[in-house]
Amino acid sequence: MRDVTAAVTAGGRSRRFGSDKALARLGGRTLLEHVAASLAACPLRLLVAPPGQYALPGWVSVPDTRPGEGPLAGLEAALGHARLQRGEGWVAFAGVDMPRLTPAYWAALAGARTPEARAVLALDAAGRPQPLAALYHTALLEQVTALLNGGERRLRAAALPACTVSVPFRAIQAVSPDALRNVNTPADLAALGGAGP
Repeated sequence: MRDVTAAVTAGGRSRRFGSDKALARLGGRTLLEHVAASLAACPLRLLVAPPGQYALPGWVSVPDTRPGEGPLAGLEAALGHARLQRGEGWVAFAGVDMPRLTPAYWAALAGARTPEARAVLALDAAGRPQPLAALYHTALLEQVTALLNGGERRLRAAALPACTVSVPFRAIQAVSPDALRNVNTPADLAALGGAGP
């Protein structure tokens, strides 16, 4: 993962959760810390969030370029900062709601890249792509900006089918069985053994 920039987006509304999801605790660490740990091997690590809201040692704080506009705006900020710092390349982009992500998960996605690919997404058990724990190439920056300027807010719109590699669920299960467990509600967190902030 030395050729990949890590980016975690935090500071969303957490409407279904009822409190700041990033600060909810699981196994003695916040959800934000869990996700960050899965990307610790990346040489440049970006935390895309409102200024001063969160801090992680070894992570560069990057302000959200369009506060309140959702994860697609967070991806825009991450791709822009990664390109500025490292030139063209890959960004591992994650939200805080998947605390079971692992280095093996990210390695599986990185191993699936092709020369033509601009996004690599895992598929869940139902075959749905998981855009909030995916790899995106900085070459998508202009497309993401155009989508946002046109009113688009869905992160999945960034991954055009013609240049997206999908990693089958069985391949993810083989290396990181719980990676795609998502925390949207306090009940989801409790099912993993965690508690709110």
